[in-house]
Amino acid sequence: MLTSQQSSEKHSFKLNKNPVEGFSAGLIEDNDLYRWEVLIIGPPDTLYEGGVFKAHLTFPKDYPLRPPKMKFITDIWHPNVDKNGDVCISILHEPGEDKYGYEKPEERWLPIHTVETIMISVISMLADPNGDSPANVDAAKEWREDRHGAFKRKVARCVRKSQETAFE
Repeated sequence: MLTSQQSSEKHSFKLNKNPVEGFSAGLIEDNDLYRWEVLIIGPPDTLYEGGVFKAHLTFPKDYPLRPPKMKFITDIWHPNVDKNGDVCISILHEPGEDKYGYEKPEERWLPIHTVETIMISVISMLADPNGDSPANVDAAKEWREDRHGAFKRKVARCVRKSQETAFE
C-alpha cells in the first residue's frame, strides 16, 4: 500500500501530466505534501461563472484511508460551504455509515478518490447546490426562496471579489 506521502506525490505528478479542466492544484510549499492550494474556475452557465476561487486541501497523515479537508480561502456564498469556507459534501465525509442516515456509504469518502474526483465533485456542487443538507443555512434559504434576487447578488459580489484578488 502507498503511504500518504507517496499517494500525494502520485496525484501531483498525474495532475501535472494530465490537467483537468476547471481547476489547477499544487503544493502550497514544496516540502509539505499534505497541504495543497487549488484554484477553481467558476463553472460556465452558473452564477459562479467567471470567478476564480482559491481553496486549500489539507490531507491527513493516514490519507488515502481518510479524506482531506477543503476550505475556500476566497469568500464564497454557497449552501454547501460554511461561513468559514469549509466545504461540506459527501465525498469529503469520513468513510462508513452516516449516523443520520442521509448519505449512503458509497457516497462518502473512499480511498479510490483523488484530487481530480474531489475537484470534479466541488465543481458539480457549485453548479448544483444541495439545499437539503446545507453547511450555510442562510445561503440555502436564499437559494431556495430568492435564487434570482438576494442569492444571485451575493454570489455576483463574491465572483467580482474573486476576480480582483485571484492572483494576489
